[in-house]
Amino acid sequence: MTQRTRKGAKEEDRTETISSNIAHVRLVPNADQNPRSVIIQRVSGWRVETSCTSSPVREEFAVRSIALVGILFVFFLASPLSPGSVETAGAAPAAAEPVAVPEPSPEAVSYYNSGNALWLVSTAWGLLFPALLLFTGWSSRLRDFAQRIGRKWFFVVAVYFVLYSAISYLVWLPMEYYQDYLRERAYGLSNQNFEGWLTDSVISFAVNTVLGALLLWIPYLLLKRSPRRWWLYTGVVAVPVIFLVLMITPVVIVPLFNEVTPMQDAELEKKILDVAERAGIDDAAIMQINSSADSRTLNAAVMGFGGTKRIVVTDTLVQKLDEDELLFGIAHEAGHYVLGHTVYTVLFLSVLIVATLFIAHVASGKLIARFEGRFRFNELGDIASLPLILLLSGVISLSLTPVWYGFTRSNEHEADRFALELTRANRAGATSFVKLQNENLRIPRPGLLFVLWRASHPSLGDRIDFCNNYRPWETGEPSRYDRVIRRPAEPAARVGAAATPSNR
Repeated sequence: MTQRTRKGAKEEDRTETISSNIAHVRLVPNADQNPRSVIIQRVSGWRVETSCTSSPVREEFAVRSIALVGILFVFFLASPLSPGSVETAGAAPAAAEPVAVPEPSPEAVSYYNSGNALWLVSTAWGLLFPALLLFTGWSSRLRDFAQRIGRKWFFVVAVYFVLYSAISYLVWLPMEYYQDYLRERAYGLSNQNFEGWLTDSVISFAVNTVLGALLLWIPYLLLKRSPRRWWLYTGVVAVPVIFLVLMITPVVIVPLFNEVTPMQDAELEKKILDVAERAGIDDAAIMQINSSADSRTLNAAVMGFGGTKRIVVTDTLVQKLDEDELLFGIAHEAGHYVLGHTVYTVLFLSVLIVATLFIAHVASGKLIARFEGRFRFNELGDIASLPLILLLSGVISLSLTPVWYGFTRSNEHEADRFALELTRANRAGATSFVKLQNENLRIPRPGLLFVLWRASHPSLGDRIDFCNNYRPWETGEPSRYDRVIRRPAEPAARVGAAATPSNR
C-alpha cells in the first residue's frame, strides 16, 4: 500500500503517474516513486496524477489519496501529490522570439538515469515481495495469526491488513530512505531534515493502514457474496469512495503533511480569483501550502470537490515564477476543473480497475488450483489471497500503463490548451515550463520507453513548443474552449464540472 503522502513532487516519473486523483489518483506503474509509496504503485502499478507541468508530483496529495482508494478497491493494497496579462482578455502581443527548449543540465541527466534504474528496481521488487509472501506460505501464517487475534471475520481482515502493511512498510523503508530522503537531498530537491522525513513517512503509513483496514472488507465481502462477479461490483463501488476521498483530501489529508494558510499576497490572490472566475470557477477558496522548508519543487492544484473545492499553490511557486507564469499555471489547473477531467478520470479508472480485477480473477483460479499446497488457501475469498491479487494486479497494470498514461497526457495537453486560450500568455506558459525543468531537474525530451511507462504528462519540450506555436486567435481561427471561457463583455454564467486535483 502506498506508505506515503509527502510534501511536494519529487520524482518525474511519479507524476509524469488521483487522484489522480484520481482517484488521481496516483494508476500506472510507479515511475521512480517511493516503491512503497502508493498502493497503486507497486500493487497495481497504477497512479492517478494530474499536473500542470511535468513536474513530478508523486506527492500530489489528491493524487495519492485517490490512488489509495482506487487501489484499496482494486486490492492494490500492496506494501510498499510576461506578455499577455491575465487580467486582459484581449490577445497579448506576440512574442518576437519563441522560447527555446533548454538542454538538460548534467545534474538533470544524472537524476533521470538514476530514476530509471530505481524505477526498474522498485517495479521488480514490487512484484517479488508479494510473490515471496505467497509462495513461502507466510501470507497464510499471517492469516492464521489474524484469526487468533481478530476471531470475527471483519476484524480478521483488518488485523491481517495491518500486519501485511507493517511488514511491507519495514521492508520498503530502506529504499524509501534512499530514494526519498538521501537522493532528494543529494540533488538539492529537498530541504527536509531526517526527523521531518521520518514523521511524514510514519504518518503516511498510519493513514494508509487505517484506510486499508477500514475498507478492505468491502471487496472481500463482495468476493464472498458474489465470487463470480466480485470484480465488477468492486469497480462500481470504488467510484463513490474515490469521490469521497477527493472531497476530504484538502481538508483532512493535506493538512497532515503541510502547513496550509490563506494566500499571503492579497493582490495576487485577487488576480488568481479573476482567472478562476473567467474560467467558470466562482466559489473556490485560495490557499497556500508552505512547502519551502522541505522542498524546492514547484506545485499548484485545484483540489477538492463540492464544498471543499479550492485552488492551492505552494510558496515555492509564488517565489520562483513571475506573475504571468503563475497565473498561466492557475489557468491550467482551472482547465482540469472546467473540462471535467476528474469525472472522466474516475470513470476511466473504474474501467481499468474492472479490467484488471477480471483478468486477475481468471488467472487466480488457475494458480490456486496449481499451487494450493504452497499458498495454503483454496479460494480467492480467503484474506491470505491478498498478495496473489496484488501480484497479478501489478503484472496486469504494468501492461496497461501505456494506455493509462496516454489518457493522462491527453488531459494535461488539453489543460495547457485551455490555459493558453484563457490567458493568451504564450510566452509566460513557455517560460514557466523552462523554470520547472530547471528547478525540478527534468529532461525536456525523454525516451520512448520513459514516455510509455513513466510519463503522465507531455514532455516539457513538447509543452514549450506548444506554447510557442498555439495562437488560433491571431489567425482568426476558432478557439476550442471559447464556449466556456468568459471574456470581460460576457455575463458571468457559471460553467462547472468536477474539481480535479492536479500537480503542476
